[in-house]
Amino acid sequence: MTIALTDILISLAKTLVFFLIILTGAAYYTLAERRFASFFQNRKGPNRAGLFGLFQPVADGIKFIFKEEVIPGNVNKVFYIMGPAIMIAVALTPWAAIPFGDALEIAGKLIPLQIVDLNVGILFMIAVSSLGVYGIILGGWASNNKFSLMGGVRASAQMISYEISMGLALTGIFLLTGGVGTREIIMKQMASPWHWNFFVQPIGFIIFFTSMLAETNRNPFDLAEAESELLVGYHTEYGGFKYALYMVAEYINLITASALTSLLYFGGWGIPFVNIYELGLSTNVIGIISVLVFGLKTGFFAFVFIWIRWTLPRFRYDQLMNLGWKIFLPLGLANLMLTALVMVLA
Repeated sequence: MTIALTDILISLAKTLVFFLIILTGAAYYTLAERRFASFFQNRKGPNRAGLFGLFQPVADGIKFIFKEEVIPGNVNKVFYIMGPAIMIAVALTPWAAIPFGDALEIAGKLIPLQIVDLNVGILFMIAVSSLGVYGIILGGWASNNKFSLMGGVRASAQMISYEISMGLALTGIFLLTGGVGTREIIMKQMASPWHWNFFVQPIGFIIFFTSMLAETNRNPFDLAEAESELLVGYHTEYGGFKYALYMVAEYINLITASALTSLLYFGGWGIPFVNIYELGLSTNVIGIISVLVFGLKTGFFAFVFIWIRWTLPRFRYDQLMNLGWKIFLPLGLANLMLTALVMVLA
C-alpha cells in the first residue's frame, strides 16, 4: 500500500465519520429544539418514542423515507428535484474545511481532525454557503406556486443582503490574523481568552452573529418561512423525503453557524486561561480534549439559536432590509476601516 493510497483512505474515513456525525447531530438537534420549545412554552415535548423521546428523530426519519413521493402537476420536475438536492449538498460541503479538533496520532501517523486543511478555509466555506440561495430560489420557482415563489424571492434577497455585512465583519478577522485558514484563526486566539476575536472584534461579532441568523432564516429573520403569511414559504409544495432534505439542510446550517461562531470568535478548542499545548499532554489526549471543548462551544451556540427563536418576535420585511443595508453595511465598513487603522498605527 503506497503512501498516497493511505492518505486517500484516511480522507475517505474522515469524510464518512464527520458527515455521519453531522447528520446525526442535525437529527438530534431537531429533538433538542422541540424539547427546549416545550420547556419555554411550559408543555411536554416528544416523549413517546423511546426513553425521554430519544428515538423521535429515528421515527421521524423512517416516516419521511417511507412517505409517498408526490410531485405536483405543472411543476418543473428537473429543478423541483434539484432544489433540495442543492440545499443538502451546500449544507454538508463546508464541513470539509471545519476542524473538529487538533489531531490524533494513530500508528505513528499524525491525523488532523479535519477533512482538508485549506489555507483559504473560511473563504471556501463562505463561497460554498452562498450557493444555498440557488436551492431556495429553484425550489420556490419550480414549484409553480405564487406563495413558494414569494418565499424564495424573499429568502434569496435576505441572504444576499446579509452576506455583504458578514463578509465585512470577517475581513477584520482576516486582517488581524494575517490569513484565512481555519487553524490560523484558532491558533491566533490561543494565547488567552482576551485574544478571542469576541473581545478584539466586538462590533464584528454582533454583525456576524446577526447575519448568521438572517442567513439561516431563523427568528427574528424567518420572513421566508412566515407560516402566518406565506404558508411555510419556498418549500410549500414539497413533501416526504424532499421536504426532509430541506429541513435537515436547515439544521445542518445552524450547526455550521454555531461551529463558525466558536471557531472565529471564541477560540475554537481553546480553554480559557489554560494552554493545553503547555501541559505536557500527549497528542491523542490533546486531540480528545480539543474535540470535547469545540463540541461544547458549538453546542452552546446551537442552544442560543433555539433560545432566540422561541423568545423574539419576527421583524417586518422593511425592518430586516433597513437593518442589513442602512445599519450593518456602514457599521461593517466603519469596523473594517477602524481595524485597518489600528493595525497601521500599532
